[in-house]
Amino acid sequence: MQEIPPEDPPPADDGPDSQDWPDVRRWRKRTRARLLERRLALPERGAGEAAAIVGNLEAAGIPELEEGRISFYWPFKGEIDLRPFLRARLAGGARGALPVVVEKNCAMEFWHWQPRMKMSAGIWNIPVPAERQPVRPDVVLVPLLGFDAAGYRLGYGGGYYDRTLAGLSPPPLTLGVGYECGRLETIHPQPHDVPLDAIATERGIAWHRSRGRPLDEAGFASPPCFRHEVDPTPRQ
Repeated sequence: MQEIPPEDPPPADDGPDSQDWPDVRRWRKRTRARLLERRLALPERGAGEAAAIVGNLEAAGIPELEEGRISFYWPFKGEIDLRPFLRARLAGGARGALPVVVEKNCAMEFWHWQPRMKMSAGIWNIPVPAERQPVRPDVVLVPLLGFDAAGYRLGYGGGYYDRTLAGLSPPPLTLGVGYECGRLETIHPQPHDVPLDAIATERGIAWHRSRGRPLDEAGFASPPCFRHEVDPTPRQ
């Protein structure tokens, strides 16, 4: 795997004035703007970091990424482009899906996706399948603007992934995908925030839980750690 040059330290996490939701919400707005500016300004080595992240996903040995129904995302505002990764997985027998906002401020639906299918413009002009074919994913690849060591994600503030993942039963495996420059000490999680099972960056894949369950209940023998530090046996 390509060696990644040292990353500049992430933005300082100055924290909200209190843990009250209005203060946390203001802090998150400031932090989103700072993280987005930083991601959009990634130097040319950002391409190498993105390649390393995809390589980590390819080497992870996660069954759902080999033969399951994979929900990914259409890249937006400097997000890592997973379309080549999905095409390769589909060629090996997996199936694809995209999250679709069907109504503002509501949970999303997942629609069947395959290469070269007809697409149309969705919310924020992000392409979505032209034909509605709802499916249930086995694994959801979630874009990250920011994230913390407990597996919580900072997105753009719409709450779509939190609403959607909270309502899925049984839950799919959730895997955040983002750059190390989005790492925060904490996002100051609130009751409505839904933590992810694992987070993939150019550093590796850090596991926090499995389908929402703590690691010890899911068969992990160690606290949250990176993939290369644990038993490589594929997770069930």
